[in-house]
This record gives sequence, C-alpha cells and structure tokens, in this order.
Amino acid sequence: MDAVVRTPSHLAAPLVHRLFRAPVRPPVFCEPVPGLVTWRGPEASATPDDVHRTAADLVHLAAERHTAPTAELAPVVDVLARTLLAVAEVDVTDADAVRLGPQDYARRLRGAVQGADRELSPDAAWFHDALLVSVCLHVLHHLVRRSAYLQRRLPGRASRIAQLVDLQDAEAAARQPERPEADVAFEAEYARWVARRHGWLTIVGVDFPNAPDRWPLEETYLSLEAEERSGGVAEDEQRTVLLADRALEDHERVLLRGGAGSGKTTLVQWLAVAAARAGDRVPFVLPVRRFAREGFPAPDDFLHAVRHPLADRAPEGWVVRTLLAGRALLLVDGIDEAPEKTRGELRDRLRRLLRVFSGNGCLVTSRPSAVSDGWLSGEGLAEEDFVELSLAPMSRDQVTRFIRDWHSAARTDEQSRSPGPRERGALDEYEQRLLHSVRIYRELRQLATNPLMCGLICALSRDRAGSLPSGRKELYDAALEMLLQRRDPERDVLYADDVRLQQSTRERLLQKLAHAMLEEDASELTRERAVGILDAALPAMPAARAQGDGAKIFRHLLHRTGLLRERSGESVDFVHRTFQDYLAAKEIVARDRFPTLVDHAHQSEWEEVIRMSAAHARPEECAQFLERLLAPAPGLRRPQVNHRRLMAAACLEHVTELDPAVQRLVHDRTKNLVRPTTELAARGLGWVGPIVLELLPDPGQVTDDRQALLLAITATRVADDAAIDYLVRLRSRAALPVRTELARGWRHFDTERYAEEIIAHLDPDGLYFPVSDTVELAALRDLGGRPRIQVAGVMRAEELLAGLLPDQLTHLWLNAELPDTDVSWLSGLPRLRVLRVNPRLPRVRNVPNGVEITA
Repeated sequence: MDAVVRTPSHLAAPLVHRLFRAPVRPPVFCEPVPGLVTWRGPEASATPDDVHRTAADLVHLAAERHTAPTAELAPVVDVLARTLLAVAEVDVTDADAVRLGPQDYARRLRGAVQGADRELSPDAAWFHDALLVSVCLHVLHHLVRRSAYLQRRLPGRASRIAQLVDLQDAEAAARQPERPEADVAFEAEYARWVARRHGWLTIVGVDFPNAPDRWPLEETYLSLEAEERSGGVAEDEQRTVLLADRALEDHERVLLRGGAGSGKTTLVQWLAVAAARAGDRVPFVLPVRRFAREGFPAPDDFLHAVRHPLADRAPEGWVVRTLLAGRALLLVDGIDEAPEKTRGELRDRLRRLLRVFSGNGCLVTSRPSAVSDGWLSGEGLAEEDFVELSLAPMSRDQVTRFIRDWHSAARTDEQSRSPGPRERGALDEYEQRLLHSVRIYRELRQLATNPLMCGLICALSRDRAGSLPSGRKELYDAALEMLLQRRDPERDVLYADDVRLQQSTRERLLQKLAHAMLEEDASELTRERAVGILDAALPAMPAARAQGDGAKIFRHLLHRTGLLRERSGESVDFVHRTFQDYLAAKEIVARDRFPTLVDHAHQSEWEEVIRMSAAHARPEECAQFLERLLAPAPGLRRPQVNHRRLMAAACLEHVTELDPAVQRLVHDRTKNLVRPTTELAARGLGWVGPIVLELLPDPGQVTDDRQALLLAITATRVADDAAIDYLVRLRSRAALPVRTELARGWRHFDTERYAEEIIAHLDPDGLYFPVSDTVELAALRDLGGRPRIQVAGVMRAEELLAGLLPDQLTHLWLNAELPDTDVSWLSGLPRLRVLRVNPRLPRVRNVPNGVEITA
C-alpha cells in the first residue's frame, strides 16, 4: 500500500468545486463552511446523491493512480460520501479550517461520522483516510482561492496550502504511468498537424493580386475580451472582463457566446495551437456542423466524426486514454449550428461524457440567442462548472490595433513579392485614412465591432482606394462584388478553369445553396446534394448551363468565389454563416417566399435572414411582409408573438422606402412591448435598434427610479448615437443605480460626445466611472478625472498611469484582467486609499502600504 494518496489538482479541484456554491456576493472573513455547501439551505443546487457521485469520482480518480483495495471501493465510496456530507455538520469557519490544515480538518470530519472504521477493512480504511486528507487539501485550497480576505489575513497558511498542492501535483505527475509508445508517437504527429492546420487565419476579403488568402495566426491574432456577469439585478450586477484566450486557465469548462464574426472560431484555433505546442493538453477541435445531425460522437469516434485526415492512423483507444488521463481539451465550436430540435440531445451526450471523464478542459461556443442561461448546468454537473462568458465587442483600441496589424501583414506580403515603394506608400495612406474614418464616421464605427467586419473593412478600403460603404447591406454588397466579380481578374487568375460566369449568375447560384441550407436547417451540404441543387437550377439559367453540368459549376464556385469551403471532400459550407444568411435572404426575396420568413420569425436563428430580407425587398413587398409579422398568430405563444412584432420594428432600421401607414402600424403594435418590467427584458430590447427610442416613454415623465433604471438599461444598449439624446434626460437622476447604468453605457457610443453630454453631468458621489480603453481613460482625464474609477477593460500599467490623475483618484476598482498582476505601480497614486479587486480575477500582488484591498 502506498504511503500517501496524491490526487492532481487539475482533476480533483473540479470535483471539489461541486461541493461549494459559487459566490453570489464578495466573500467576507470567517464565513461558516456549512453555509457554503451546495446541498444545504433553501437555495440548494445539489442533493446527497450528488455528493455520493462526487465521492465515487474522487475514489476512482485515486484508485487509478494508487494501489487500492479494488474489491472494497464501493464501501469506501459510501464512507467518503458520508464524510463529505459532514462538511455541512462540522461547525467551523473557512478561516478555522485553513488554520487546522488538511490533516486536522480531515480528522474533524472523520470524527463526525460514527462507525465508519467498522465498515472497512484496515487497508480500505487506510485508503479512505489518506484520500480524505488529499481531498481536504483541495477543499482548503478552494476556500483560499475564493476569498481575498483569507489570502490577506492568513498569508502564511494560504501560501503553505498552495505549496502542498504544487508538491502533490508534482508527485502525482511523477507517478503517471508511461504512455504506450504508439500513443506518444501519434500524439506528436497529431500536434504537428493541429499547429499546421489551425495556425493560419483566413479573413474573408483579403485578396490582393497574387497574394495568399491566409495569414499566420501568430501575426494577426487579436486577444479579445470576454465578459462574465454575476448578480441578479442591475445595481448588483458585476461585469468582469477577462482575456478570452485565458478563460480556460482559471476555469475548466466555459460556455462562450458571441455573435457572427465575433472571433469564436479564431479563438478555438488559437487555443488548439497553443495546447498542441505546449504539449500539456491534447486539443480536439469539434465543429458541431460536422456531427450536427448524428449527435455528439463517442470518444473513439471524435476524429472520424470531424473527418480528420489522421483518423484511421490513431492507435485504438488513444482518445479514451487521453480523456482518462485528464489531458484532453475539448473545443466544441458552434452549438447554434446544430438544428434546434437536436441541441438538447447533443448537450446531454456532452454532459455524460464530462461526468465520465472529469478533469478535461472544455470550451463550448454559440451564438448568443441559441442557448439559454444555464444551458449546460444540471444533470450531475454543478452549475458553477460551466462558466458562461460573452465575447465583448472590439474596443476602439482593439480596432486600431487590428487595422494596424492587418496593414502590417499586407506590407510584409507586398515586400515578399518585391514591389516598388509606390504600393507600400499606398498601403500606408490607406491605413491612416481608415484609422481616421473609423474614429470620425458613426456608421463605420458601428460596423467595426468584430474581427470579421474589421477584416472586410480593411480589405474593401484597400480594394476601393479608401472609399468605403456605410451600411451593413452596402458592406456585404461591396464584399460580394469584390469576391465574385473582381477577385480573379485582379489576382491575374484568368485561366484556372474554363467557366466564365458574371457576378449576378455566380451570386444566384450561391443563393440556391444558401437557401437550401436554411430550408433544411443544415449548416453544410453533402457534395452530392450541392451538385443536385445546381443541376436543378441550371435549366432556368442558360448562360450557366452552357458552361457545364452541376458538378463542373460546383467546382468552379468552390474554388473561384472564396465563399465556399469543402470538408474532407464530402461536404461544403460557407466560409462564414453571415454570408450564408445574407445570400439566403436574397434568394427568399427573389422567390417571393415571405410567408416562410413569417413562419420562422419567432426563431432567433432566423433574425439576420429576416433583417436582410427586409433590406432587399421592394417597398410593396416589405410593407406586406411587415403587416404579416404584426398579424395575429393563434398557434404561437405570447413571447413568440412578441418576438415577431419586435422583428418588424427591427426591420425598419434596414428599410430604405416604406409606406408611412405601415410605419405607423409598426409603431402602434410594438409601443406597448417596450415597457420592460425586468432588467433582462430591458437588455433584450436594445437589439431592436433606434426605433425603440421612439417607442419608449419620455424619461421626464417617469418619477419612479426603478422604471428610470429600466429605461437607462434599454437605451444604453441601442447601438445608435440618437440614444444619447434620450439618455441626456436621465443624467440628473440622483439614484446610484441609474447613474451607474449611464456610466457603463459610454463604451457603446462616440466617446467624446458621450463624455461631454452624459459623463460630465453625473454626480460622482459613490459612483465608480468605468473605463474600457485608453480613449475613455483620456476622455475622463480631460474632464478632470474622478475620485472613483473602475478599470473595465484590459490595459497595461503604463497606460493606466498615463490616464489616471494622481491628485484625484481615491478608489480604484480592477474589474478586468491585468497583463501583469504586480500592482506596485499604484505607489504612483498617492491619494489612493481603496483598491477593489474582483475575486474572479487572478490575485494581485505587491499592493502598496496604506492601500486597503477589498473584494
């Protein structure tokens, strides 16, 4: 029998986390441990049976790595479960437990379980007791990590516990059995493949003459920010800003939401390449579209399900062995690309897999509206196991960096082909002109909020010598013109095949494929199905039919348009879902299929198609369509009917010409829908667009602070500077929640105007003013600074020191990750008295003397 039982933290800590509630408020010093467990109290999220399952996972985890009485594991599980349940009975505080240390705390728990020793043989009793000490170590480590007070008040004890965890991890790693040589060799080959396959970034529209259409990921990757929200009401809501690519360093499981083009798939690529190069985790990139209909694959089928070229060469059982060792990183990309009716089953299979193979990292991505809050919680997984994050829109600093990096990469490519200085000078001019335009023009600034749009804008700026479209429809029209009509001639690719098609013909054929995907609720088509669709369309298109059959036209569209990509020779999809939605909308309008739109207008995944269909429709068609959206729908529930009506309001933003009577009808049928009664409903109204501002009540007539707060939440989320005129009438409110909401809102608007018209007029008493980037920081400095500032975006220490006014600042709230946790630079702020640190962020160090730190 081994002298001790070691359980590595990356496997044991997630199991221990199941036992404790996630903090709903900043922890206080000396919290009673029984009040923290998940199975006790009116808001219990677990049961004793859940604790028993956790005990079983811990026992089997230890048994895999140590000599254990295998015939007696079931009794050991029973006793350990009862011992863990005693955590809710032993009356100690978190500080008391930390002072006791793992051995004495284990002794206290063991003493609370009567008769346990008589149920186990000597070997089984020893195994239980040794495992309990290891589990208690992870419990204490969890208590320390969740409480800044314990870290500050008991630094010696906290440091000792961290050292014991590190020592246990090192010894556990040393005890790991050697992997089969075949596994080691294949894993090395697999890692090289991942680095090659995912180490390149493709930005649609980057199509210079004779230039490659992909860029090294390391040169162009932009580290985006993700938001984690906590708190049930607006005044208590905490918005924590994290670097998205670091999310899995602190959380084992993450559900990441992000809109189309927001960078979800690029983040998956980055994490996969980083894991492959580091060698500590084996990344499995699992695009849901590959198995959307079949359901989540079994581990042995991971590689085959995504049609991996190395699937047939993998050693039998390699994936399972990797999962058992807790070394896998599951990157499940695009839950929204599974049909809605199959998402529940896909989720359930993923849950079961994570329960069986605990300790593995998992990132799941989705469009925001495709899955509800808490979608991956329950079913034996503690709610806090999956942290839910949302990719934040790119800040002005990030947009500036993207534009500069894009043009830098373009210049590098130009230099590799040895052009003259004239071309390089033109790129310099385009870069400066674009940076100026993004700062000055509201429409362009609103479009440049994610990597896809920024890439398109950069490419179009270069392609059109700095002349850019303003609206979203015009942007995509220009992009399609570049890709479908000018791409090959300007790349001097004139004879790649013998098919000669005009842009309009290419576009109509692509529309057929996009529309089929929409109707069939599919994110891809088999090659055979795509060819069949084209064969059916060609008889009505003589110019295309004269060029060849469906198979030949399919190859042409695949290789020459830049909009399609083939998957392992078996299926095809669009390079980005946004293009698919845009082209499907054009086909719906061309076929006069508006009734189909109406039938699906209550479904979130059809929102972009509906908006773009309204933009393409002729005035009479659009009027009839909107009237149908507003008509009674007896077969739908009230929330679905309301969603249809709000979609009608959202379409007005994209319509060029519309009968005034229909506009009035939209106003009349939707005005009563924009009286939010909850914070969640208020937030949800923002996506409708500027039309909401016309329907909201006059703030001057609202006397209730609660209603004023709901109006502020709605208006600050309307992506139009017209919202500033509405918010001006709320700026004199004294209620702190209203002032807090107005202060949060300025990252959505023109910084200078919002600072002048809103921020400058807010009473600073007790209010933390948030700054998301250096532009906001500079604007606040120009206003004379403020006593309380919240850092709500990722910035370096030197940027903060340059923007903060030392003679003004007394309270600083770090609510975003810092590139460096050393905050000794705060000594340059002599009036600073209070440093507030979000407990979800890495612990800061070297806090200057005299500065009080709070959570």
